[in-house]
Amino acid sequence: MMNEPTATTTQAETQLDEAGVTELKTQLRGALLRPGDAGYDAARSIWNGMVDKRPALIARCTATADVIAAVNFARTHHLLLAVRGGGHNVAGSAMCDGGLVIDLSAMRGVMVDPSARVAHVQPGLTWGELDHETQAFGLATPGGIVSATGVAGLTLGGGFGWLSRKYGLTSDNLRSVKLVTADGQFVTASEREHPDLFWGVRGGGGNFGIVTDFEFQLHPVGPKVMAGLVFYPIEQAREVLHFYREYAASAPDELSTMAVLRIAPPAPFLPKHFHGTPVIGIAVCYVGSLEEGERVLRPLKNFGAPIADVIEPKPFVRHQTLLDTASPNGRHYYWKSEYLPGLSDAALETVINYSRQLSSPLTAVLLFQLGGTIRRMDEQATAAGNRDAEFVLNIQSSWLEPGESQQHVQWTRAFWTAMRPFSTGGVYMNFLSMDEGEERVRAAYGSNYRRLVTVKNSYDPTNLFRVNHNIKPAR
Repeated sequence: MMNEPTATTTQAETQLDEAGVTELKTQLRGALLRPGDAGYDAARSIWNGMVDKRPALIARCTATADVIAAVNFARTHHLLLAVRGGGHNVAGSAMCDGGLVIDLSAMRGVMVDPSARVAHVQPGLTWGELDHETQAFGLATPGGIVSATGVAGLTLGGGFGWLSRKYGLTSDNLRSVKLVTADGQFVTASEREHPDLFWGVRGGGGNFGIVTDFEFQLHPVGPKVMAGLVFYPIEQAREVLHFYREYAASAPDELSTMAVLRIAPPAPFLPKHFHGTPVIGIAVCYVGSLEEGERVLRPLKNFGAPIADVIEPKPFVRHQTLLDTASPNGRHYYWKSEYLPGLSDAALETVINYSRQLSSPLTAVLLFQLGGTIRRMDEQATAAGNRDAEFVLNIQSSWLEPGESQQHVQWTRAFWTAMRPFSTGGVYMNFLSMDEGEERVRAAYGSNYRRLVTVKNSYDPTNLFRVNHNIKPAR
């Protein structure tokens, strides 16, 4: 079980006022679940199977009025409060022990205005669902790289994906949000209304309220893109990564790239004798004309002797599912991450050495390219900092058996420790595990942390929203 380092459940927080619970039930259109109720165990299960928490109450909200009622109840009764959107965050902060979970997963509405290139999205939606709606009009906004990722959590943490080098972070593409604050008020935040709050939610996580409507700017994408993977045996990792470093350095904004080191899955496009052996892959997505994408990707497709090349014109929505099978719901996950200023020879050697001895056959090591439009935006324009990073390293450890957790966590931490000398000093907030301390939270927010505390003081001075990578209000 993973526990929050920033908030503990006190005895007072677990003593429920039964009359109050009954009253809350009458205020909700959605269900209010307690331990032992039908559907309770399913409702408390989230993507990371390493997280096993038992909230006292789960409010399955259907609309904003439910959210307001649940927030007011948690505040009035001094309950530990967690908020679930897609439930896909590796830290497991969608759940808490003994408190109240505001479950937004049933709020999955989306409205696309293709003429204005705008989408309004509710917080229970996943990126695959949003892409399905926007791609009907040849539009998209930068999202995650796994289709089951929740829109809400990824956006509030900054968010990046295959479109980000061209169009910026997910949070950069927010036009406005509607949210419920800690005092139960329902407000709109935009550049014109509550601009300090709008600045904070674009990268500051769920520290300031519960968003019930995201307004996104959309951009022309696809519907077909040049995208896919090339794979090489791990013995060629040094040559491949050195080529990749040079290739990525000259990549146009339309091209996003990622190196992935893992055990080869039994995929039909991989030769059978490579199944179960360490491999290195380069994943790409070109957002532009298919003809220009073919030209830009030709040097990669011509490099070396890959064991598989599945780069081709494909629907963007299908490319968004590329990594889905590698991170299914219910496995045990533990991640460590760092932002990197580049890929030095020493950093690459460290990555190669640890990737040759993965502690679990389900683990993957990712080097995702950033830069482009992300870097060109002013560091203080939104709360999402660390824009100077060229790559993000993500050590995605994954396994099936609970009894193996200690060995895999130890291996992951050892790998991460070896990579820290190559870091910018920053870390991507959405990749933090829940055992990270305050120093790491500050590193995630970078130079914007002090201003975020000011916003926290204004909108959540009692730290009601603290089951997260927490920005503590100044006392």
